[in-house]
Amino acid sequence: MKTLLKHVWILALLTAAVCAAAAVISPGADPPTTQQQPQSSQEPAEFIIGADISWVQQQEQDGVKFSDNGIQKDILEILKDHGFNWIRLRIFHNPKAEKGYSPKGHCDLEHTVQMAKRIKTARMKFLIDFHYSDTWADPGKQYKPLAWQDLDFDELTKAVEDYSREVMASLKSTGASPDMVQVGNEINHGFLWPDGKPADWDRFTTLIKAGVRGVKQADPNAQVMLHIACGGQNAESRYFIDNVLKHGVEFDILGQSYYPRWHGTLDDLRNNLEDLAVRYKHPIILVEYSQHKRQVNDIVHDLPGVKGLGCFIWEPTKWGEAFFDKQGRTLPLIDIYSQIADDYQKR
Repeated sequence: MKTLLKHVWILALLTAAVCAAAAVISPGADPPTTQQQPQSSQEPAEFIIGADISWVQQQEQDGVKFSDNGIQKDILEILKDHGFNWIRLRIFHNPKAEKGYSPKGHCDLEHTVQMAKRIKTARMKFLIDFHYSDTWADPGKQYKPLAWQDLDFDELTKAVEDYSREVMASLKSTGASPDMVQVGNEINHGFLWPDGKPADWDRFTTLIKAGVRGVKQADPNAQVMLHIACGGQNAESRYFIDNVLKHGVEFDILGQSYYPRWHGTLDDLRNNLEDLAVRYKHPIILVEYSQHKRQVNDIVHDLPGVKGLGCFIWEPTKWGEAFFDKQGRTLPLIDIYSQIADDYQKR
């Protein structure tokens, strides 16, 4: 009898253990309370609702007065009132140079410092976009600054590093350090042509590293972005990222542009960014767009692993689907961002 009771007792213990294990591993079952991970006390990061408004200083010089609902205000105040928290500014090496961006010098270092100080005073964050050119740089053109045209490759590499460091140091000295830095603009086809083309990844990535190095020398904590124009193009995005990583380029954030004319449908954008978010460690920012305002923000906001940091609309004061008219008055499209900010809150 004692032997039988002993066997029954052992069988009962084994049955209880099996049932407990099944409860832990059953599909859909809630884990035991003692095994739940503690909640993080750190607040989630604020989603970036950003705008590139590099044209604003020119518009203001030309007499444009920005207003919202009939009330004249500083452009930065209007944007903040509608949920924006970041501003992006492009910078050219010497925009006054022959065939440069601006005979009046707009988007040079002096003008960029002035605008950066306004951004900081408004308590907004700031992304600087190095074009490494005297004029527009994009996948179809990446012209070296006139002052660098005759440099050999080693001299060009040093010039990129020195210039990056000097711009960052100048901004820092005025209390207007960028919170994020783009080393190049839409560089999936290279930059500083003909030296920095992906046909020669060693030379191309040497120049990228020089820019990153200069930025970090001035501000070791700077967040560095590499920006490509492949919003809905997964194969090209992966080709670029795989090669820069293979060649030892260190960067913090991947930036993308998305214009449907060149970069596909919203589904293309979603599929590409979701794949990149899972495939690589780098968080993602949609750093240029104009159309499908709510949709593109939702796509980035909802990326796997909270990898989507935010979006920057490109030149909404006068280009594409702008939300200001030519006199600087807000249009109803701007209200989309008030709703986005309310819906996303911290994330």
